[in-house]
Amino acid sequence: MNVILEEMGKIGIVPVIKIDDAEKALPLAKALLAGGIPCVEFTFRTAQGEAAIRNIAAAMGEVLVGAGTVLTCDQVDRAIDAGAKFIVTPGFNPKVVAHCVKKGITVTPGCYTPSDIEQAIEFGLEVVKFFPAEQGGGLEYIKALSGPYPNIKYVPSGGINAGNIAKYMSYNKILACGGSWMAPAELINAEEFDTITALSQEAVQILLGIARR
Repeated sequence: MNVILEEMGKIGIVPVIKIDDAEKALPLAKALLAGGIPCVEFTFRTAQGEAAIRNIAAAMGEVLVGAGTVLTCDQVDRAIDAGAKFIVTPGFNPKVVAHCVKKGITVTPGCYTPSDIEQAIEFGLEVVKFFPAEQGGGLEYIKALSGPYPNIKYVPSGGINAGNIAKYMSYNKILACGGSWMAPAELINAEEFDTITALSQEAVQILLGIARR
């Protein structure tokens, strides 16, 4: 497993952020860091995602910053240019994954079916995003997939929150969980960064109490 994924696994939580104002990226990342989460994934769902990545990469080297909802090779290139350390895709697009592999950037593509996972294995990947997690069968579905694919680890995303992250992270095939509950758009837009820090601290405390198995 590469160093980016190892770092992600140590952190355990990947905040998935849809940001409307890139100027709020720095105070947001500082709030997450103060709460014990030195990681953030800015999605390309808004036009501000690329600029947000650039702001963090330039000013906060201690934060693992990546790009999410990446759908095209052009977005991969823009994310890399902005300073992203990892790429996350909602589904498995072989063209995009191949482009990431060629560029040497860590990619966790969205996988939901055995066929998706087998494509990931063909590209030499060890970690995939499981999306949508709660809506797609949750932890029991991941456990079922782990039978034929014991060497794959997962980053579930979609419906993950403070109430269920412990359930997922207790399973040793889960590398980390993606979620937005500690930094939803309304808190970012309202600049309620102290609340984001408190929610991040709460999430970290949950992880500290988990026994992996």
